[in-house]
Amino acid sequence: MGGGRDAVHRLPDGTQGTDRPRRRHPGGRPRARCVTPLVTSAVLLAAVTHAGWNAIAHRITDKLVGFALISGGGLVIGLALLPFVAVPAARAWPYLLLSAAVHIAYYALLMKSFRLGDFGLAYPIARGSAPLVVTVLAAIFAHEVPDGWVVAGIALSCAGLTGAALWGLRGRQPDWPAIGAALATGLSIAVYTVVDGLGVRASGSALGYVAWLMAVQGVVIPAYAVYAWRTETVARLRPFLGLGLLGAALSVGAYALILWAQTRADLAPIAALRESSVIVGAAIGAVVFKERFGAARIVAAGLLVVGIGLMLG
Repeated sequence: MGGGRDAVHRLPDGTQGTDRPRRRHPGGRPRARCVTPLVTSAVLLAAVTHAGWNAIAHRITDKLVGFALISGGGLVIGLALLPFVAVPAARAWPYLLLSAAVHIAYYALLMKSFRLGDFGLAYPIARGSAPLVVTVLAAIFAHEVPDGWVVAGIALSCAGLTGAALWGLRGRQPDWPAIGAALATGLSIAVYTVVDGLGVRASGSALGYVAWLMAVQGVVIPAYAVYAWRTETVARLRPFLGLGLLGAALSVGAYALILWAQTRADLAPIAALRESSVIVGAAIGAVVFKERFGAARIVAAGLLVVGIGLMLG
């Protein structure tokens, strides 16, 4: 992997573009953009905050309550940011609207995953299965073909993360509905990761993109909750208001960091780095939800570290 800093260019309206032209190999294929220490730090911070909001969503027993508060809180944060951020460039809006639709499907699938399975099962499978799909989609749609070491690092990380969850099922009847929901969640993660990676690069402003994304997607789940509960809405939400809004802040912060990172590096290694949140999630599952951590997850953590080393080396 290599290549120096790409030249900054400006969009027709004079704003600075985030989808900077990429230098190319002599054969014509774009060079991979390095994952710098700053980008790595941002993604790892996002991983911790992401695991935090997922744990909050899992802790709230009524999943619709949890996701209504987190999604609604994201809507409030997005609306509050709109006066202070740039409107995404016109060419970014198809990506943004498609991403909003995929995110809504993702929330629905994640709610189902958390209802059907343990946090320590659903979260690793959903997050750990996504980077391999991102690698394929990014190669097709973003023309980002990672080198062999990066592919090896991504594969090793994914194997460790999903393998740890499946290893925990040994000796038990597999919960296929829970596993299926988690895998479908992972597919939705991969799709919105690539869509948003392309969209934020076209937008001219990572913060503007995330603010508008939260404002657009954040309406649907709270609106459905109000429709379902009607006069009971306030009574259902009030006991978890503080916890849910904390989850919303963590969710928006985590995704803003990821979107910024996607303007600085290729999509596949960013996706794999982000899934280090699985180890944080497993630790939270063990400490907060009293779920077994076990040797398999220790091995998974080791594989993840080796995989990250290959991606960054």
